[in-house]
Amino acid sequence: MGDWRMVCITINARCVDFPHNKISQGISMNRRRFCQSSLAAAVAASLPATQSLAALLNHLTQVTSDVNAVTGDGAEVTLKQAAVQELADSLRGNLLLPGSEAYETARMVLNPTIDKRPALIAQPMGSADVSDAVSFARQENLLVAVKCGGHSMAGKSTCDGGMMIDLSLLRSVRVDPIARTARVAGGSLLGELDHDSMAYGLVTTAGTVSHTGVGGITLGGGFGRVARKFGLSLDNVLAVDIITADGKFHRASADDNPELYWGVRGGGGNFGIVTSFEFQLHPMHRKVIAGSFIFPFSKARNIMNFFGEYADSAPDELHVGGGVVAEQGQDSVAVIGVVYCGPHDKADAVIAPIRTAGTVIKEDVKAIDYVALQKSGDIDDPRANGSYLKSGFTGKFTSQLVDDLVDTFEAHPGRSTRVVFQQSGGAIGRVPDDATAFPHRESKHNMLSFVNWPMGTDPSQHIAYIRQQWKSLEPHTRGFYTNDFFTETQQQVNANYRGNYTRLVNLKNQYDPTNLFRLNANVRPTA
Repeated sequence: MGDWRMVCITINARCVDFPHNKISQGISMNRRRFCQSSLAAAVAASLPATQSLAALLNHLTQVTSDVNAVTGDGAEVTLKQAAVQELADSLRGNLLLPGSEAYETARMVLNPTIDKRPALIAQPMGSADVSDAVSFARQENLLVAVKCGGHSMAGKSTCDGGMMIDLSLLRSVRVDPIARTARVAGGSLLGELDHDSMAYGLVTTAGTVSHTGVGGITLGGGFGRVARKFGLSLDNVLAVDIITADGKFHRASADDNPELYWGVRGGGGNFGIVTSFEFQLHPMHRKVIAGSFIFPFSKARNIMNFFGEYADSAPDELHVGGGVVAEQGQDSVAVIGVVYCGPHDKADAVIAPIRTAGTVIKEDVKAIDYVALQKSGDIDDPRANGSYLKSGFTGKFTSQLVDDLVDTFEAHPGRSTRVVFQQSGGAIGRVPDDATAFPHRESKHNMLSFVNWPMGTDPSQHIAYIRQQWKSLEPHTRGFYTNDFFTETQQQVNANYRGNYTRLVNLKNQYDPTNLFRLNANVRPTA
């Protein structure tokens, strides 16, 4: 998110997948037996000592002692060596233990201030592996974290002492251009979905950053540049395959397990691990009109009042974001960003009013390939900066909101501070609150206030600033996006599900009565 030009239209640029050891990914057989073979010895002999395949794989999969872990309730537990080895041998994918380079890479998440160490990391290669890992975790009552893209700012996709189930090996996209659907494996990244679907002139809402994980963003909501036209990511889910807390496979759709289908669309990871999504795709021109308008901060009050009125009147084909931004080493500015996916000959008439809002310092609106635009907010060095954020849904812009926004905004030298608004409305708002578990259909924007700082520097004053500022901004919000939640209390989480909460608790009681999947915007069971 280092490019202030894209901040208004790349709000979800907070999720990243880290590369895993290419050697360990390529092995689809039992590594322990392979390492004992003469073939492994021959391959290892041909590699430098630091890349010894036999040594690496033996180190990853041979369990040499009991493993100390923690349960979901935080109690210490000892996993017997034989049981852990049996789990490792059952997987087609990998089981990683502390002490290996692959483990150190897999445990990372986007936010570098999160530095947790799971007792073990399972990397499934299919639904059977997911079932085995979940069943093991349930039998041992382990704390469980599920990682897709590692995008949880609060670090919910990792844990200390529990089991991380890392879905990075569970990736594939299969597009049916005739039916206009896509089958997407649960660990896939959004860029893979965009690439394959747009090859046929088709699209579905898929965030704003290509390395976002499909699982987390879809189950919690799924905003994006075309959401006003086609709905949230979860609105385009036709079916899921899911492994629930008992290790069993379920297919959920309008016809199969319809109540579970309702719950996973907005209930997050509370009910299990989705191993496959089926998405509805829509025809769209490959090139869209996109870019941003930069205004001086001295006119921020006027610009943001204009932004609120302009956004309210926008057609579904237009996504307009806005905010106030102070990037590292740059002056504070007001920004309005646009993405128009309608007919190109109508774009200028739709976008032209922005030029009347005030003196434009810079404009870079142009036709751009949609897949390239989706990649434009990718983070090249995701571990370089720590982050802290607060967020909430807002309704109609008011002059008091604008005053509080401008009056509390501060530029922190050498840091990036931003308050930005991601637009809702359009097709998102025409779905009833109880049609899916996502209840915030009336919101006009998702407001995010956040600060980044270089790792190795003291962030305390910057975090304190966001918390203090939020006291003025939070009264303008109603609820929050569960994919952004950071430090909310359990009472706030419960209230955030609104009228859908009781129905979600009933589902939780049915599919996860022991709360195995608790590292999320948690629906606590009452069974």
